[in-house]
Amino acid sequence: MSVLGMSLVTGCGQRYAEPYDTLAQVPEKLARNGTTILVGDPTAEVTVHLYEDMRCPYCEEFETKGGGPELQKAVLWRKVKAEYTLASFLDDRLGGSGSKKAANALRAALDAGRFAEYHEVLYANQPEESVDGFTDARLLELADEVDGLRTAAFESAVKTMKYRAFVTAAERAYEAVGEEPGKGPGTPTAVINDVRVPQEIRGVLYNSKVFADLLQTIKDRPGEWQAYKDYQPLPDPEDYGY
Repeated sequence: MSVLGMSLVTGCGQRYAEPYDTLAQVPEKLARNGTTILVGDPTAEVTVHLYEDMRCPYCEEFETKGGGPELQKAVLWRKVKAEYTLASFLDDRLGGSGSKKAANALRAALDAGRFAEYHEVLYANQPEESVDGFTDARLLELADEVDGLRTAAFESAVKTMKYRAFVTAAERAYEAVGEEPGKGPGTPTAVINDVRVPQEIRGVLYNSKVFADLLQTIKDRPGEWQAYKDYQPLPDPEDYGY
């Protein structure tokens, strides 16, 4: 049974909390480490930590066509909480500053309690990989699609790169989980309940149904998933996104 197929009533007198109606209702905050953005009910039993670069087309595929929509639904149903580390290495690889600007804008959106909504909008409107399209003007234009986000404070944060230090720290946090010093594991990388999705099943990230089933299986049989922790070959960036 998928996460979304679960009944709110699971036994005599036992009930789950009511699901959130929209992303605007979902709690979100910056973790104590200063680089991880937390989204969802903090009591959810399953945690999905994503390492993403906003210019990465593989991340866009995950977020718009693969497991991302199912993750969002599971967050709304309070079954899963999501964590995000925003990398920006593609600016150096491809040229430009779109990854850094988008990460800065997302951090500013967090101040307004609109990170999750804006994150969804940015991936739905991701520029072509070769185009450094996340400019200040474009980021502000897309902010108009999120109710209440485009304020004077948000505009100032975007135009001045207010959270430049956060962007740099988040990139370093991404690099720290890679096998080689200064090189991250590739994007998207997903770590579920502290276990990195193994290379041999990485395709699960791009199949919405299989990803939803995986989340349910981890919830139902957590011990089986933890067995992967002892064997976690790092993905080759050439065949695992970036």
